[in-house]
Amino acid sequence: MDIAASQKPHERLADALADDMGSVNALIRERMASEHAPRIPEVTAHLVEAGGKRLRPMLTLASAVMCGYPGPYHVHLAATVEFIHTATLLHDDVVDESQQRRGRPTANLLWDNQSSVLVGDYLFARSFQLMTETGNLRVLSILSNAAATIAEGEVLQLTAAQNLATTEEIYLKVVRGKTAALFSAATEVGGVIAGASQTHVRALFDYGDALGIAFQIADDLLDYQGDSGATGKNIGDDFRERKLTLPVIKAVAQATETERAFWVRTIEKGRQEEGDLAEALRLMGKYDALEATRADANHWAEKARVSILTLPSHPIRSMLHDLADYVVDRLN
Repeated sequence: MDIAASQKPHERLADALADDMGSVNALIRERMASEHAPRIPEVTAHLVEAGGKRLRPMLTLASAVMCGYPGPYHVHLAATVEFIHTATLLHDDVVDESQQRRGRPTANLLWDNQSSVLVGDYLFARSFQLMTETGNLRVLSILSNAAATIAEGEVLQLTAAQNLATTEEIYLKVVRGKTAALFSAATEVGGVIAGASQTHVRALFDYGDALGIAFQIADDLLDYQGDSGATGKNIGDDFRERKLTLPVIKAVAQATETERAFWVRTIEKGRQEEGDLAEALRLMGKYDALEATRADANHWAEKARVSILTLPSHPIRSMLHDLADYVVDRLN
């Protein structure tokens, strides 16, 4: 069997970028060190070494390499993107009171909330130090705007997550903020540091934006349909945490008065009882909410695929095309 053909798209991308990713990992380890606070590298290493796919930094490297950039600053930008991502995860787990991530106990569970918040702050500061080393103001603008947009998306989610008045439009704003903003910044800065044309930079931004939206919608669907062994999450975690994600929004939009009362009790008021998750799944099934969510994920994946057709032909472009497929193929 052809090994390359049997690999998943992100694995093929990782192989193609192996040398650069090695440099990124070395830079991350170097910059997460702290002379005065040993807890910082302890907490950071717990997440950074947890075996994540490193998808976001790979997108930065891929974009830069595809646009013909010889280096070295795509490595700094990829590390920046990973630090921003890790900082948001540390903060998210505190906000969500999560106990598990990537199949392991969260940092806030192993240490405490204070450590998670403060180490997250440290990584944000480190990310800004890294991005300034490129000497590129446009890159600094893109990534600092993304950091603000991510925080804005998280705050919007606080007010929208348990409010049954939340529409699909508001949900999309949250997703664009908390997830897609870093994907699109990751791809955009790769093109910018490479000196790509504005048309190509825009195509890379559009790809990252659509891929990030598809990725988050697929994640929200996997919460109700996924394999907990593969996702590292328990089925129905979002329901138990009273998160109004797209499958629920679609079911609520079509609910009868009695069904709406169920959603008010379980999501808005948080009074959940034995059997409520099964009832939530039944209602989603009744209104084809899960299938409609899957269709939305496929729609955004297709937008991602189409957006990079204007980029120069390159082996990495084919891998990015397949990556958009893979994001939603996880649902099968």
